[in-house]
Amino acid sequence: MHTGLRITVFAAALAATFGTAYGLGSGLGEVAPEPGRAAPAHQRGHDPAQRGQEAAPPGGLRASEGGYTLVLRTPTVAAGRGDSLRFAIVENTTGRAVTAYDREHSKELHLIVASRDLTVFRHLHPVRAADGTWSAPVELPEATGYRVFADFTPRGGAGLTLGADLTATGPKTPARTPAPSRIARVEGHEVTLHGALTPGRPSELRLAVAADGRPVRDLQPYLGAYGHLVALRSGDLAYLHVHPNGEPGDGVTRPGPEISFTATAPSAGAYRLFLDFRHAGVVRTAAFTVTAGSDGAGQGTARPGATAEHGH
Repeated sequence: MHTGLRITVFAAALAATFGTAYGLGSGLGEVAPEPGRAAPAHQRGHDPAQRGQEAAPPGGLRASEGGYTLVLRTPTVAAGRGDSLRFAIVENTTGRAVTAYDREHSKELHLIVASRDLTVFRHLHPVRAADGTWSAPVELPEATGYRVFADFTPRGGAGLTLGADLTATGPKTPARTPAPSRIARVEGHEVTLHGALTPGRPSELRLAVAADGRPVRDLQPYLGAYGHLVALRSGDLAYLHVHPNGEPGDGVTRPGPEISFTATAPSAGAYRLFLDFRHAGVVRTAAFTVTAGSDGAGQGTARPGATAEHGH
C-alpha cells in the first residue's frame, strides 16, 4: 500500500542581484526570526481547501523558526575547490546545538545546497560531531550566491526546514535558469517527465528512467525510496520537498522504470526539479525546468553544463 504523502513547502529570501565578483563577507542577510512554532511537516504547504482553513505560512523563509536556528559556521567558501561546510542547529532557549533527531529516510538531517540561478544543486549527507556541529565536504563551481536548506526533525518535535545564505567567492559568470523540456540526460541515462505542476492543487509527476535506450526496471533504493524529488521555485527559491508515492518492499511499488510523486506548486512560475535515483550502484541526479500554471507544453529538462552532485 502506498505510503502517505508528505509535502513540505518552504520559501527562501527574495533573490538578490549579484555583481561580477564575490568577495569575502558578501553573503546575503538572513530574514529575521518569527516567534511561534512551525506547523507540523505533514500540514505545511497543503491545499487549504483540504483543511477548510487558510494555509499555514510556508517554512524556510528564515534561518530561525519553531524555536531553532540554523547557524552556518562557514558562511563563505571558495568557488572551484573543495571546502568544508560546517553548521549547527541551535535551540533558541538554551543556545545549545541540537544533538538528538528523529530519522527521516534513514538520515537525521538532509542538506540541500542550490545556487540562486538554479543551475547548481547539491544533496549532501553531513556528519554530526558529538557537540552537535555538522560538516560536509562541498565543491561549488560558480562564484555566486547559494541557499543552504537543512531539513530535519528534532527529537520528539515537528519537522522543519531552515534556510541560510552561503556565498562562494571568486570571479562571477552570469547564468540563466535552463529552458524547459521534458527530457534530462545524465551519465548514459535518460529521464522523461510526465505530468505537470499545478498551482494550488496536487498533481502527479511521473519520471521514467531509461539506460542505453531501454527502460530501467532494477532501480535500487536510495535513502529508503526509489527516488527523491526536490523542487525550487525560480526567483525566490521556494522549496518543495516531495516524497514518492510508495516505497520499496510495500508489495506494490516497482523498481522502475517510473517513479511517481504527487506535488502541489505554491504558485505559478518556473521551477527546477532535481530527481535523485540509484542504478547500478551509482546515485545520479536528473535536473528539469518546469513551468507551473502553463498549458503543460513546456515542462522540464536538464541543460548541458548544469551540475548536480551528492554526498555519500
